[in-house]
Amino acid sequence: MHKPPKTNREVEVKIRISDLGALGARLARAGAKMVRRVHEQNTLFDTAGASLRRSGRLIRLRIETPVAQTRKPNGSVRAILTSKSPVTRSAGKRSRYKVRLERETILNAPANFRGQLEALGFRAGFRYEKYRTTYLLPGLHIELDETPAGTYLELEGTPQAIERGARKLGFTPADFSTDTYWAVYVAVCKRRGVRPTNMLFR
Repeated sequence: MHKPPKTNREVEVKIRISDLGALGARLARAGAKMVRRVHEQNTLFDTAGASLRRSGRLIRLRIETPVAQTRKPNGSVRAILTSKSPVTRSAGKRSRYKVRLERETILNAPANFRGQLEALGFRAGFRYEKYRTTYLLPGLHIELDETPAGTYLELEGTPQAIERGARKLGFTPADFSTDTYWAVYVAVCKRRGVRPTNMLFR
């Protein structure tokens, strides 16, 4: 039998990036090691009444295709099923970090699994894509996300590692955001005066 996927405690923040060139120089000075670059196609699944989103939960099917800097495919495709749920906090206590419990499973037949989710009553909802470049610093996972709604840096690790890494890259806790990409996209659509649909490259 396969072991059940391990539940991880995910602690992360987003930082809006306005100058990609300057960030690249800061990552190099900090000694961040680039690990990989992929194109992601993400689909969120939910009930007809959006009960998962309203409760802070998530079921996501992600298709990753390795790409070069030119954005051309450059490797084998991987499919990942992810579930996330909130961590219970004391009433009235708000964190500057987004903290969730996460499980990930690598899928061999994503098309079949999508059908199984739909048979259980889940519907394919919000779709979003991005180009993600992964970097590592000691104790810190860094994701540079280029999306149709802007470029964001995600820092994941312990709160101490996040703040230490942020300082190295020239950021402070005032730059931190805990928004989801759905929230980011909706805010951009509101500013542009358009109706939110899916966050896709055109």
